[in-house]
Amino acid sequence: MKRIILSLAAVLMLSGFQAKAQEMMKLSERQKSLVAIAAMEAKGNINGLKTALDRGFDNGLTVSEAKEALSQLYAYTGFPRSLNALGALQQVLAERRMAGKTTDEGREANPVAPDYDALKQGTEVQTRLSGAPFNYTFAPQTDYYLKAHLFGDIFSRDNLSFADREIVTVSAISALPGCEPQLSAHVRGAVNMGVDPDQLREIPAVLSERVGEEESVRAAKAVAAFFGEKADGVATVDFTVWPKGELNTAYAQYFIGNSYLYPLSAEQGGPVNVTFEPRCRNNWHIHHSQVQVLVCVAGRGWYQEWGKEPIELKPGTVVAIPAEAKHWHGAARDSWMQHLTYHTHVEAGASNEWLEPVGDDIYDRLP
Repeated sequence: MKRIILSLAAVLMLSGFQAKAQEMMKLSERQKSLVAIAAMEAKGNINGLKTALDRGFDNGLTVSEAKEALSQLYAYTGFPRSLNALGALQQVLAERRMAGKTTDEGREANPVAPDYDALKQGTEVQTRLSGAPFNYTFAPQTDYYLKAHLFGDIFSRDNLSFADREIVTVSAISALPGCEPQLSAHVRGAVNMGVDPDQLREIPAVLSERVGEEESVRAAKAVAAFFGEKADGVATVDFTVWPKGELNTAYAQYFIGNSYLYPLSAEQGGPVNVTFEPRCRNNWHIHHSQVQVLVCVAGRGWYQEWGKEPIELKPGTVVAIPAEAKHWHGAARDSWMQHLTYHTHVEAGASNEWLEPVGDDIYDRLP
């Protein structure tokens, strides 16, 4: 299933971040690479991660810094993602050696003092990041892990600065849907840990360029909220999961707005992936002597039969449209939508009958 994401029409929202980024561009190329590396690690996109690592090494990132960033991320994205990413790092280093490229090893973190108190120091670091003391009394052991291990042990390693660590964390969480509260907390924490506000504003633009619109707009919304700015957007979908396909020119006369078609082995009887841009919908129509099945896989939209209440389409919604039922389907006003479609119980003489458009007077009643 694809996750709902925000983009395209949200370019208007992102343009503010991109314009400021063009003026200031305060993230170094090395830090931009950390943004891409962290987000690709969180997504589990190994090919994208390898590209980001290689680009980072070409722009001043050291092997020690890359290892540290990917190791730190196990606390945010889990050991499987982190270990896979470290394996990809090994592959990149081997490929660079074979290509004759020089890669700066960097320096290892300095050892901590023998009397170093990880819990005490971690509590201080966590308080600085949060802006106030934080105690997770509901789960004391987790509170201890956060303080002593994450902010005490990991953050004590000085081959990445606190600011760089928060750039890594913000970028990674931007690639994790459903973690918006944690993302907002770390956007605030990034500034507390020394990330310049202009650097923070630039992260969405880097994500847009190097990772994806989903991650970019998720970060943009969190950054905008931190600065008390409006961040409207239109939900879209991750087209790397369900391809968008080609513009549906053959049936354009029966649609309001643009739709796109991507056949999935249709010549073998497989379904077709149909993508609707926001507000796009097809005309009222009837499938004679056949049942049409819709399986929503991404975004949000609507299905309605004549004389009945509309049904909201969300990932996982399945609608079997009876033969001879007059109906329409399309995207919500604030979201792209994708559904798979195929026909079953097809009888001799089956056909489609296209009828009148679904006017704004009907469509605009929908939330």
